[in-house]
Amino acid sequence: MAKKLYVGNLSYNISEEELKNVFTPIGEVQSCKIITDAATGRSKGFGFVEMANDEDADKAIATLNGTTVMDRALNVSEARPQTERAGGRGGRPGGGGGGRGGFDRGGSSGGGRNKNSWR
Repeated sequence: MAKKLYVGNLSYNISEEELKNVFTPIGEVQSCKIITDAATGRSKGFGFVEMANDEDADKAIATLNGTTVMDRALNVSEARPQTERAGGRGGRPGGGGGGRGGFDRGGSSGGGRNKNSWR
């Protein structure tokens, strides 16, 4: 059964193909994904490699964790399951905030200008 590995502390310049080539000598790589920033397209410095079987994945962790690739010491471990995230609005649960409300032209309910407050 395939096992997904987390690979951290990647060089921002490494490509998915180069990362795959690091793991291929250890065993069959089913997939390789470097996580990028949605706005800039720049690497976030980590990614995931899916090995074809558990034995190769365990061997990759033992062999590659701490090794230097492009002047960076890799952090290789078994990936944790992805947690449910709130979509949109910057991950804030429950949607946007109400803020201070609208402009109020009268009364002393906080909106508008109180004539006696600062003159």
